[in-house]
Amino acid sequence: MIIMARLMLLLALFLSFTSRMVFAKGKDNVREACSVTRYQDICVHSLAQFSNTAGRSPSKWARAGVSVTISEVKNVQAYLTKLKRNGRMKGRNRVALSDCVETFGYALDELHRSLGVLRRLSKSTFSTQMGDLNTWISAALTDEDTCLDGFGDKTGREIKLLQKRVQNVSYITSNALALVNKLATTGLGSVTDP
Repeated sequence: MIIMARLMLLLALFLSFTSRMVFAKGKDNVREACSVTRYQDICVHSLAQFSNTAGRSPSKWARAGVSVTISEVKNVQAYLTKLKRNGRMKGRNRVALSDCVETFGYALDELHRSLGVLRRLSKSTFSTQMGDLNTWISAALTDEDTCLDGFGDKTGREIKLLQKRVQNVSYITSNALALVNKLATTGLGSVTDP
């Protein structure tokens, strides 16, 4: 009975230790992946959930970065649409808000197109795919930045909150672009054809 209790204790300690090692390794993976981004803290926070599944694969990190970006862009677009519906913005800011909703729609299209390519990477078209990804994600980033251009009075509380949310999503998009560029520089060795 004592031997069995000791074996159970050893097994519990072993499992606890190995799970900590896996978690620590996963944390290292996300930090390493995010080291190429401009907004590393945001990157680590937004991509931590992919630490173990993405491992050290640049293609998986790029895909995770674009997936998270799509989710965040959808959230901001929904927020902008709600602001537009409530009708509190008037004049120039109301027009700018409509433009903002539209540019976020374009950004979403470009990001969805990018994710589709990341899901079908091929050694034979890798260079072209990387060029397309760079173009589309850069365009999404431009769309997000353009969103803020039309607002006249930028001092109101709603405008400040809108700016903060749009700025945050542009940081996440910038990080996704950096992860895609890392994949491009890693080259064909990190991609296997289906």
